[in-house]
Amino acid sequence: MQDSTQFSTPASAHHSLAAGACLGAALLLASIAHAGDGLVEKQVFEMAEYTTRGGETIAPLAVGWEAYGTLNEARDNAILITHFFSGTSQAAGRYAEEGPAGYWDSIIGPGKPLDTDEYYIIASDTLVNLNAHDPNVTTTGPASIRPETGEPWGLDFPVVTIGDFVDVQKALLESQGIKRLHAVMGASMGALQAFEWASSYPERVERVIPVIGAGEADPWLLATLGAWSAPIRLDANWNGGDYYDGEPPLDGLREALKLVTLNANHWQWANETFDRSWAEEDADPARDLHARYAIEQTLDDIAAARAEIADANHLLYLVRANQTFMTGYGEGLEAGLAAIEAPTLMLYSEDDLVFAPQSVRRTAELVAADGTPVELIPLSGTRGHLDGVLSLDQAGEALSDFLAR
Repeated sequence: MQDSTQFSTPASAHHSLAAGACLGAALLLASIAHAGDGLVEKQVFEMAEYTTRGGETIAPLAVGWEAYGTLNEARDNAILITHFFSGTSQAAGRYAEEGPAGYWDSIIGPGKPLDTDEYYIIASDTLVNLNAHDPNVTTTGPASIRPETGEPWGLDFPVVTIGDFVDVQKALLESQGIKRLHAVMGASMGALQAFEWASSYPERVERVIPVIGAGEADPWLLATLGAWSAPIRLDANWNGGDYYDGEPPLDGLREALKLVTLNANHWQWANETFDRSWAEEDADPARDLHARYAIEQTLDDIAAARAEIADANHLLYLVRANQTFMTGYGEGLEAGLAAIEAPTLMLYSEDDLVFAPQSVRRTAELVAADGTPVELIPLSGTRGHLDGVLSLDQAGEALSDFLAR
């Protein structure tokens, strides 16, 4: 297990704003252990209407969800998994015998750190899920049909926040009689949801496990996320968000997803995986402006595949939800993090190029400032931000111990 840092800062310690971030990992060339425990059944949660934190109405609303393990009679053994920017509810298991396993399959299942013999693990697709055209995803967002018009919402869809994702999850849990969570855990954008759960509903959260995430979006992240949006907005087919009757802005979407993939990785991975090889043996980039290097072509190919199930407007709405994040959405970050009462286990990467490690450590200090127990454990690897998705099994012992306390 990695060396950890524990915080017990006096309540009188000076509070200053923590720099944070809010984006998600792209699963590039990932080698996730297929240790699934059977097929997973995707289900759908529906609401006749939902009022956003901004006071606007979405009607109707639906999100997909799935669960692993059994909810006990007391309904107090639930662990909520909140997913990352480009993720879905598939945290574990498979939808088909030969299908890919969920992203945290190595830690969720019988006898694993998140032991499904003991815990009921539940995960849901978020509102405006990026993968709106994936048949295994159910989400309400700009691509959804608005009953009043019979047409997709487009940019008439209300701006939503990480807090709205949390409130929809709260309604999903309440529909199953779950009023208190044994833990809430998520990576990247999922970490933001975990922070928000523990801050907005401290009486409902017994433990919180934010992975590769911090307490708010700092200016660097605001700019990074804005850069992800830019290719879509510059694509003529985006047409101000009104493209559902025509050609979608796939060129812009592919470029955006390429940036997401690149930013979520690290130069160590790039330099260990690729050399200076050309994409085509007879196409020398030094002689032909159209020629490409192998790493460029690989990123393009992955982005093209991801774009087939993604929606450009959904990406823009996700970007905005992440940009506007600040734990508690109140007068300041200090107050939002001070509202967290649950013991907190934070996992992060010192090589993260998205969430600066200093920001994560500062967030931990602010949570601990009033005496809330906080443990901070670094992850190792060469994937940077993505180590929080692909390498979490290295923190298995810490997770097991924390959940058992």
